Amino acid sequence: MSNQMSQWIALTALFALGGCASMASVDSARDTAPASASTSPYYPVQLTSVAMAYYDLYGGVEHLRVRRTASGNLVRFSFRVTDPVVASALGDKRATPYLYGQRSHALLQVPVMDKIGPLRQAGPLIGGREYWVVFSNKGDFIRAGDRVNVIIGSFHIDGLLVE
Repeated sequence: MSNQMSQWIALTALFALGGCASMASVDSARDTAPASASTSPYYPVQLTSVAMAYYDLYGGVEHLRVRRTASGNLVRFSFRVTDPVVASALGDKRATPYLYGQRSHALLQVPVMDKIGPLRQAGPLIGGREYWVVFSNKGDFIRAGDRVNVIIGSFHIDGLLVE
């Protein structure tokens, strides 16, 4: 057997063992997870710095958060505007906001109150301010630890973790 062939076999074996070791570390992390994490197939990992930079450039927003409120009957999406011109789609009153649950495949909408109107902040956005949109979660379709997508008109934010 040639020297190149033996090097290729050794390199292949190294990659195979590295893949097995990384899978073993994922399995061991899965085994040590608390019981509450077993309700969601997703691990509680926040957005990476690359994703945060992407949403800052693509959408003009930062500090993206999704939280359950009011005993889980509402889900609040909040964000801070860094560039009002780019983020103008989020403040558009004509755009209908949706929250899509990746686990449950539920599509939540903004509730409309009789005297108040839709539970969202809309209108011209100002840089540096924090805004929010509230979605109705009757039926508890979205739970803590789930991944969700926020869709407001042509603006999409994917894979946010519900707190």
